[in-house]
Amino acid sequence: MRRILTIIVVALSLHLPGQAQDKTILKDGIWRGELSVADQHKAPFLFEVKNAATSSARVVLINGEERVDLTGISYRGDSVIIPVESYDAVIKAVVSGNGLLGRFLKNYIPNDAGVPFNAEYNNKNRFVPVANPTAVSIDGKWDVLFVGEKGDTTHNVGIFKTKNRIVTGSVLTNSGDMRFLEGAYTATGVQLSAFAGLSPYLLELNFVGKDRFEGTFFTARGKTKLIGLRNSKAGLADPYTLTKLKPGAETLSFKLPNLNGQTVSLKDERYKNKVVIISILGSWCPNCLDEMKYLAPWYKVNKARGAEIIGLSFERKDDVAYAKAAIARLKVKYGAEYEILFAGKVGEEATSKALPEVEKVNSYPTTIFIDKKGKVRKIYTGYNGPATGLFYEEFKQEFNELMNSLLAE
Repeated sequence: MRRILTIIVVALSLHLPGQAQDKTILKDGIWRGELSVADQHKAPFLFEVKNAATSSARVVLINGEERVDLTGISYRGDSVIIPVESYDAVIKAVVSGNGLLGRFLKNYIPNDAGVPFNAEYNNKNRFVPVANPTAVSIDGKWDVLFVGEKGDTTHNVGIFKTKNRIVTGSVLTNSGDMRFLEGAYTATGVQLSAFAGLSPYLLELNFVGKDRFEGTFFTARGKTKLIGLRNSKAGLADPYTLTKLKPGAETLSFKLPNLNGQTVSLKDERYKNKVVIISILGSWCPNCLDEMKYLAPWYKVNKARGAEIIGLSFERKDDVAYAKAAIARLKVKYGAEYEILFAGKVGEEATSKALPEVEKVNSYPTTIFIDKKGKVRKIYTGYNGPATGLFYEEFKQEFNELMNSLLAE
């Protein structure tokens, strides 16, 4: 009898609130995280923990207007495991009261050393506020030059705005944008950062007069010098001119399996006399996910008009099972009702094999527009997503005008 009572007491004690295992549970509310980037810098970001002690626990990454939900949170010993399913990554950290200490790991990299990560509970300042911030405003459009090690430059466009001393914006390149950046003014310039689940970004900019800034763009892999020149008419090269078919080519001849193993090509009955969009993407590509977020609902509305979409996905691994799982997650997450085909491992070798008619795939995503006769009419390189404001609105307008024209033929 005494032995039975002892077992009951021990069992009850294991479930009493305030015991050691409860200390591993995250606290609901706002946390400030940091991920290490080049030169011993750290890229800060904010996230909110919701329903931490329940099976529906989630972490919400916060970048400007963007909110990224991370679910499937679990605990092991004194640690929390936060999956970043979209990018096949995970945050693993020891929970210690109001702090977290661990690493951000990419599952697709064997024995990944990861990126050091730490977080503090109830700290709502992305950057430490300064007493006397600069009076210069970064609002507006900028020509942003990425300066290479040999002094060569790549032209990009920055767009920024300030509200309540919080700076938001993005940097657009010919292959896509940096998504939602958020930051604050310093005594001499602006600091901006972002983390949406793939790579941490940190920009440190210092004004040189009112119409120029100089600074550095930091990632976990390295750093790049930046020069900014204020320009209200700043713009990129025409995205319809950057990717071309080889001389003499008019259509695409790919034949690739879908998730059920059935071969899909443009000659299938489903695509005859249809206007077809070919979306070149990867589940690892943030701008591709932005494009899918737009295309999936667009397709549901317009498929009855004779529009079709085929996604060609180039993944991190040349592994059919891995790719199928990644593509299946995308289709579920975004409600994509069109075919997405595994086209090979990301890289020039696979794109050349799947799309021999294209001179070179320069960007993910790349969008190819095919008319009802099966001929390629336009190729759009990159994607200007929601973070780019008016650029995104212009893209949607041009996209719909082009599709309306092709559907009317």
